[in-house]
Amino acid sequence: MDSFFTMRRLLVCGFAMLLIFTGCTRITTTDVGSGLIPPIDGVTTLDTTFNVITENYEDHDTIRVYKGDSHVVGVLNPDPLFGSSTASLFFEVGAPAYPFAMYGIKDSIIVDSAVLVLSYRGCYGDSTQPIKLNVFEVNSLMDQFRDYPVNYPNVSPITHTLLPLAPTKTIDIRRIGDSVINRYEMSNNEIRIKLNDNFAKRMILNYDSTSEYQSDSIFRTYFNGFAVIPDPSTPANAFLSINLADTNTKLALYYSTVYSGVAGRDTVVSNLRFNSSTSGHANFVYQNRTGSELYNHISANPKPDSLVYVQTMPGTGVKIRVPGLQSLSNRIIHRAELSMEQVPDDAHPGVDNIMTPPSYLMLSIFDSVYMHKRNIPNDFTISVSGPNISTMGGYITYKTDQGYDQVAAYSFNISRYVQGIATRSDTSFNLILTAPSNDSIYYSAAYPNTATRSTYFLTPSYTNNVANGRVRLGGGTNVRFRMRLRIVYSKI
Repeated sequence: MDSFFTMRRLLVCGFAMLLIFTGCTRITTTDVGSGLIPPIDGVTTLDTTFNVITENYEDHDTIRVYKGDSHVVGVLNPDPLFGSSTASLFFEVGAPAYPFAMYGIKDSIIVDSAVLVLSYRGCYGDSTQPIKLNVFEVNSLMDQFRDYPVNYPNVSPITHTLLPLAPTKTIDIRRIGDSVINRYEMSNNEIRIKLNDNFAKRMILNYDSTSEYQSDSIFRTYFNGFAVIPDPSTPANAFLSINLADTNTKLALYYSTVYSGVAGRDTVVSNLRFNSSTSGHANFVYQNRTGSELYNHISANPKPDSLVYVQTMPGTGVKIRVPGLQSLSNRIIHRAELSMEQVPDDAHPGVDNIMTPPSYLMLSIFDSVYMHKRNIPNDFTISVSGPNISTMGGYITYKTDQGYDQVAAYSFNISRYVQGIATRSDTSFNLILTAPSNDSIYYSAAYPNTATRSTYFLTPSYTNNVANGRVRLGGGTNVRFRMRLRIVYSKI
């Protein structure tokens, strides 16, 4: 009988040690109950909640939109929570090959029109209001091998002429998806802007293969590209997503001509397109917080915020501290989950349905030594298939909560990070919450391989498109929608 009880004690101790090293992170239920792991022989499952201190801040990290990414153009105004935002687009086009010439006999060419076509990939904001766009000619040479920062400070490094290349174009966003079917097009999701006749004549008739179209470098000195800028007087409240690398984005030049040895006149089109290798581009987003609710919550003097505001880059973030976590005693951490919920905007009904939350929030730590973001130790890991976002968390979910039918919610599984603090006295860092787009973090592999360090880039395929999403969350002192860290554990 004694040997039976001895064997039983050994099995229980062995099971407890196994829990220490695995962290019991197989529990993936968001609402973890204390009865999931039954108490056996003195191992009791408990839970506790740590208060967090939250503080809003402007995220000034430099981000870029790369040539293959979706760019944005438009106006978000008004946004009562975050203020106004304006996005402008600059890009070059070029011939498919050089030297380049229009089809047919040059002296026979009759100019029809020039149309700027933009490949539309979606809308963020209110699609029911029309948006007005102006097209200008860039008059400063873009660096074709540079990806300019989206949040370029103060003034744009790229200038444009004051005279537009087309009358102001009013776009019904709801109709952009309509099909375009003619002799030269069979597609949809195109924004088509007819440019003025003088520009069409210049590009079709005045330029030829003996000078302007002789090479890419020569052509760029004659034409520096387009600036697509929203009309400042527009009441629009939407960002349009544009893909430059898509073949639907082009300058379509329509004209009729006569071919040598062929009777009759024919109408043709020559397309100049954005080239992902050689064309310059830039996408700038300017934000004005004046008069917004956020303006009253951003202060030079740190203070706990009951409401916190996260806007997709270039935007805002949240600093998070967890007092008392560093002194956590050694125990078995079954689950450590930081959870947060949207605070609905009752003062402005319907705005939350237009200005929707980001698809993904990233939780990281701020390394005060190297002055950059780092991954959450042991929990944010990277494999050949990419980061483990699906298991650590950060993607948006929706729940019925506090009397609301649909509230955005985010949660993060940081069990291994907390286990390291409890077992090895690892550092309890200050955390930061952001909505990344083309962001980067300083990555350290999981314990015990923490010496393996590198910079890891997060692309929109994992995160968010630029300037797409914003959300107001409950902070650490919010009574109704409180951000919190809940820990389910067993004593050792």
